[in-house]
Amino acid sequence: MIYPNIPLAQTVIELCKAKGIQHIVISPGSRNAPLTLGFSNNPYFKCYSVVDERCAAFFAMGIAQQIQKPTAVVCTSGSALLNYYPAVAEAFYSNIPLVVLSADRPKHLIGIGDGQTINQKNVFDNHILYSANLKLDLKDENNLPGNEDLPIFKNLEDRLERFLGLQKDIQSFNEEEIQVAINHSIIKQGPVHINIPFDEPLYQTVDKLSVAPKVTEFSIKQKTIESYTLQKCLEDWNAATKKMVLVGVNQPNAIEKKWLDELAEDDSVIVFTETTSNLNHDSFFPSIDQMIAPLTAEEEQELQPDILVTFGGLIVSKKIKAFLRKYQPREHWHIGKKDANDTFFCLTNHLEVTPNQFFETFLPKLTHYVKSHYHSDWMKVRELRLEKHQQYLEQIPFSDFKAFNYLFKAIPNHTVLQIGNSSAIRYAQLFTLNKTLEVYCNRGTSGIDGSTSTAVGCAVANEKQTTFITGDLSFFYDSNALWNNYIPANFRIIVVNNTGGGIFRILPGHKDTENFDTYFETNHNLTAKHLCDMYGLDYVTANEETSLEYALQGFYEKSEKPKLLEVFTPKQVNDKVLLNYFEFLK
Repeated sequence: MIYPNIPLAQTVIELCKAKGIQHIVISPGSRNAPLTLGFSNNPYFKCYSVVDERCAAFFAMGIAQQIQKPTAVVCTSGSALLNYYPAVAEAFYSNIPLVVLSADRPKHLIGIGDGQTINQKNVFDNHILYSANLKLDLKDENNLPGNEDLPIFKNLEDRLERFLGLQKDIQSFNEEEIQVAINHSIIKQGPVHINIPFDEPLYQTVDKLSVAPKVTEFSIKQKTIESYTLQKCLEDWNAATKKMVLVGVNQPNAIEKKWLDELAEDDSVIVFTETTSNLNHDSFFPSIDQMIAPLTAEEEQELQPDILVTFGGLIVSKKIKAFLRKYQPREHWHIGKKDANDTFFCLTNHLEVTPNQFFETFLPKLTHYVKSHYHSDWMKVRELRLEKHQQYLEQIPFSDFKAFNYLFKAIPNHTVLQIGNSSAIRYAQLFTLNKTLEVYCNRGTSGIDGSTSTAVGCAVANEKQTTFITGDLSFFYDSNALWNNYIPANFRIIVVNNTGGGIFRILPGHKDTENFDTYFETNHNLTAKHLCDMYGLDYVTANEETSLEYALQGFYEKSEKPKLLEVFTPKQVNDKVLLNYFEFLK
């Protein structure tokens, strides 16, 4: 087998293998050549070459999101590393294990005007679980220019002994730092950064390892709910007639069905599920904005919960955030092993266990259901909302709203849906999606910058078909996501093109002015056709109901190439249709 000649590179690669990091996304460069040679020549690793570092990091994040294990990204020195930052921040807030391996120049070449050199140590300091800054191998007894680790000894034997001791110390330090970083990513589920200095020559290889790093195991200590806390929760729960459970981003099948059934049977409980919650039950409330937006002040007071229970990741709905900040519950419990966000400014209890652990400990100890009409009353409201929703669809012109209705209905059963940020995810919140779908969206920082790349990575790591639905600005912003050789033939992209940032038309502001068109909505006349020609995707288009229905008929059929459907909608109509929707529901 071929190995890099540099011991430090061997150490990084061997420890990645020992820790089960199998997917390696590499961006071309020279300083990272020792890592590239080692990873790409080892059959254990599945390596991908993605030129654009920003796309590469989101691509890796899409893989990690699916396999729920650390995925590594490898880059050269300099500004290449900074292009990882949007994905690092997203992984930080979305709890996705991403291992950043950045090659760096040795210390004596930093700060002297050398090319492709920046201060790489701790560069992600505000959005990283752990930063490991490795030390350079000592090559021989003459050492390296500018290195202060080795004092001058008069006796050559003393100097050699000191050198060998330092070499061993540095090797031990590097092994420990690498493993601490990777363990953080595994245990705490998030991004870590390992910065690795290499000196030339970079391309030499050997056929035998010169290192044998000692792998340190770790154990995860499971927390439990203290008996006092549990008893207090039980007392408060039994005394409350209105309990609201709000579920954010959640992995599919993460919550045992028996606990969902038990919550559904309690008439004092309503469960609001976001599109990204991947929780489905006939008695739950999946279209939160549809429920919240039309409420009168009196109805809002009736909906106000005594206790709010949250679990899962970040919340999309601005309407539920505004509602719960205005009508705060007496208590807000958050269930989850990581930090609890005080999103509604009334957090009273953080239960640092998994939702399954909590429900298994808590629900069997409930001796009775509290008498309440909370759930049944709001179920009636939900049914009325659904009737009005259907009535509205039947009377509106072709628009974003109507297009999304067709698109969501057409997605095949038991497949994966990735949704772009901004308008796309907010429209998704208004529809009851197919319960067999697995739904994802980059909601850590809610940016549009890497949605397509994440979806591509997801499709690569998932045996199921993946559909990505996005807006035009998000798609064009991340168009380099298509610049790789790994997109599966069954991958489907749907671009809803309203020739600008349509979401800004529903926000307060002076519409239809030159200033608005240029600096907010960002008008354009771009289409995805030429990108599809360049990157080898089949291109389909639609601009009204009949053509959209026709395009969707064969869109998901087996094909030799990925497909992209571009749906053109009228920007002058879209905002009016959406704003009128909430009025119509009243």
